[in-house]
Amino acid sequence: MKLPELAWLRKQMKKELEPARYEHTLGVAYTAANLATVHGADVQKALTAGMLHDCTKCLSHKKQLILCDKHQFALSEMERAEGSPLLHAKSGCVQARVKYGVTDEDILNAICYHTTGRPDMSLLEKIIYTADYLEPGRRHAKRTGREEAGDRLTQIRREAFRDIDEALRDILSDTLAYLENKKIDLMTKSTYDFYMRMQGKDRGDTYEQ
Repeated sequence: MKLPELAWLRKQMKKELEPARYEHTLGVAYTAANLATVHGADVQKALTAGMLHDCTKCLSHKKQLILCDKHQFALSEMERAEGSPLLHAKSGCVQARVKYGVTDEDILNAICYHTTGRPDMSLLEKIIYTADYLEPGRRHAKRTGREEAGDRLTQIRREAFRDIDEALRDILSDTLAYLENKKIDLMTKSTYDFYMRMQGKDRGDTYEQ
């Protein structure tokens, strides 16, 4: 498996993304690399996925739809909706493959599901999902009350390097709470339910099927 040269990817992202988005991208990539080191994942794959996770973020909604449709990438109704915050993950997965030459399915999946997560994620998928939430440019967790949210983010950052599944559950919980009065993507809810069941199994709890 040959990965794109990271120095080249950095240059490409600097050209493609707005300055603030580029800084976020670097933060995610290097946070992902640190998490990969701690948890025993492939650091180069983590850097690559982090560098490309928002690679279509600055494309228009229309261009992202055209990209996905051209390469027959299935989209949900919510992803197709104008202004969708989810579409860039799917179009980014396509772009990573067709423009940047990524063929590793784990990297592509990490990009594809970095906004919603999915049940039974790989370690790399968990790392990118978590790094996107925790990178140094983030100031607040998705909670009401800025002071509380800042403390919460510090707590989850500590968790992520100790127990990534615990951090993942907390991020999903906060995200669902933040979206409580908004339309919630079913994948996010399914992901949360899956990892809460896993937590119960770890503790020996029983759940109704």
